[in-house]
Amino acid sequence: MSRRRHVDRAPMITTLSEALADRGYETLTPVQEAVTDPDLQDKDLLVSAQTGSGKTVGFGLAIAPTLLGEADRLGPPAAPLALVIAPTRELALQVMRELGWLYAKAGARVVSCVGGMDMRDERRALERGAHIVVGTPGRLRDHIQRGSLEMDALRAVVLDEADEMLDLGFREDLEFMLGLAPEDRRTLLFSATVPPMIASLAGQFQRDAVRVTTLNPGTQHTDIAYQVLQVAHQDTESAIINMLRFHDAENAIVFANTRAAVARLTARFANRGFPVVSLSGELSQSERTHALQAMRDGRARVCVATDVAARGIDLPNLDLVIHAELPTNSEGLLHRSGRTGRAGRKGISALVITPKISRKADRLLKWAKVEAEWTVPPSAEDILRRDEERLVTDAAWDGEMTPEQADFAARLLAERSPEEIAAACLRLYRANLCAPEELSPPDARAPREERAAFGPSGWVTLSVGRASGAEPRWLLPLLCRAGDLSKDDIGAIRVQDDTTAVELKEEALEPFLARIGEDGALEDGITVRRHQGPPPEAPKRGPRPERGPKPQGKPHRGRDGDGPARPAKPRSDTPYAPRAEKAERSHAPRAEKAERPYKPRAERSEAAPKREPGVVTPYKPRGGDAGGPKPYKARAEGAGPAKPYKPRAEAAAEKPHKAPAAKRAAPEAGEGAAKPRKAKAVWKDKPGAQGKGKPRSGGDKPPFKGKGAPAKYGKPKGAKPRSDRG
Repeated sequence: MSRRRHVDRAPMITTLSEALADRGYETLTPVQEAVTDPDLQDKDLLVSAQTGSGKTVGFGLAIAPTLLGEADRLGPPAAPLALVIAPTRELALQVMRELGWLYAKAGARVVSCVGGMDMRDERRALERGAHIVVGTPGRLRDHIQRGSLEMDALRAVVLDEADEMLDLGFREDLEFMLGLAPEDRRTLLFSATVPPMIASLAGQFQRDAVRVTTLNPGTQHTDIAYQVLQVAHQDTESAIINMLRFHDAENAIVFANTRAAVARLTARFANRGFPVVSLSGELSQSERTHALQAMRDGRARVCVATDVAARGIDLPNLDLVIHAELPTNSEGLLHRSGRTGRAGRKGISALVITPKISRKADRLLKWAKVEAEWTVPPSAEDILRRDEERLVTDAAWDGEMTPEQADFAARLLAERSPEEIAAACLRLYRANLCAPEELSPPDARAPREERAAFGPSGWVTLSVGRASGAEPRWLLPLLCRAGDLSKDDIGAIRVQDDTTAVELKEEALEPFLARIGEDGALEDGITVRRHQGPPPEAPKRGPRPERGPKPQGKPHRGRDGDGPARPAKPRSDTPYAPRAEKAERSHAPRAEKAERPYKPRAERSEAAPKREPGVVTPYKPRGGDAGGPKPYKARAEGAGPAKPYKPRAEAAAEKPHKAPAAKRAAPEAGEGAAKPRKAKAVWKDKPGAQGKGKPRSGGDKPPFKGKGAPAKYGKPKGAKPRSDRG
């Protein structure tokens, strides 16, 4: 289906008009017409449009007068003139491709800056110059902080899918970039919805923004048919396989919520023979790019993805979207489904649900204001019948027969019957397709049926009630056992304070009373009597009486300590027993270890009275009671008194053999004489010792006083400075 749209080329720049004509555009979409209004040429815009409405081409046309002015071509690339910010890498690369063909004839150079790509290549591309830069918030901010992306020459800034960028936590990055952009720039903000955060961002960084919307509130996308497929819990993946086989779409996307689910579904589909690729956040940017390119080239027909592919991804001929798991909110549902039904094509969005999540799916559709068809997935018979229809309606039947094909057909008809040939064609057609799955019927719980009326009945009264602990769960078997009844013969059982009324069927009432007897005794003193008419209904419970004031006391350990007061713990009547007696009762060995008996507290207080506050105890010396020093006490008994003190000189005179050598040499010097300086010992070389700094052996040389002298001697006197040495 070609995208032929009539384009009014009069108010449009010639180069862009020619690019649209080359792509098959004859008319513009509503959002493209709205943003290219001449009255909004210099205005800031806040645009809301449904997904798949051509917003990328729309803001490319909207910023063209700002970038080109009255010219048809741009000048040499230098500092960027426009900055386009997208939430995901895939969307940024797709925007770059769209703007590339749109501005190709205008000589524009479009550069991308996205995470996961080589930053050095991007920096070199920016150094060579660019007219339009498209990127993700984190990578763009990184280039700005490194100085490789200049913001001074910007004339327009476009925020695509702004609500998604805020949901992903890029608000700080957006405010950083918008704060550095020139004040006279144009700011175009495209968002599917306008929550308060988007309105705050627009009010902060836009100047009198014009609100443009092409959404019809309360209406759903007319090109998307929504289906809800009810399946059994164990048949979720099998139902997806049957959907892929039944529709045989050129391109289909299966959405899951987690990377693990994406990996599991990809492996399952690959084992069944589907050409499948995966798309999730754990893949590198090159792997994600190759996956999308495989879908565009036709090498893959099924893409299993997380919500990373829910925004802005435009795959050609995408006719089927399957939700293997429900999205988290209604916006996610709309954006997932918006991958199909684009550019006027029809598409199907199918939600695969189990009975457990059917109510959640119903609420999700109501919040999204979407009406869906509740049905079941195609069965194996439906798929085989659809294969026959495709085989019969294939375009190969309408082609002209060549002589070689006619010759082969003649020989084949001579050997086989037409029936055999037709059956072989069908088998060959299905040989490259996986077999359909057999599905169980959805185990949806049927609504509870209304209980039928009990019919003509009578009542009996039992002599036991709520005060005696009567309960239907033991009264019912008692009646069946004593009166030979079945459960179907017993109706309502109304337990009252002192009695219990039981409803019995009319045909079972008389035999029951006859079996019980005139005394009406059942078991354990319980008696039965006939009750005339139905008993009165139990009074309805009234409102709960108001609580009185809280009792005073310690509250229980509640969350806020505001619970009812805990009653005081009663004191034990057991008399107090000393610790030694307790030890004798419980642990016998402990009593043996007790060295001193227990003393009551009163006696202990009298023995060691407490010091009164404010009273200072006078200082008491550590000596005896008289306060003097302790008398000397011999170290050992019988040692006698200590020797009297003698000066050192007298002691040396009495014992000259113990006196120092200097005093022995000159005893007349007296006690106060100065000690003579001790002469230095002459170095004596040990045999075989050749340590560092020691003199060589075998000579009468003086002691060595050079560099290697021992550290304790310090620097030798007379040593020459290092600079004087040869």
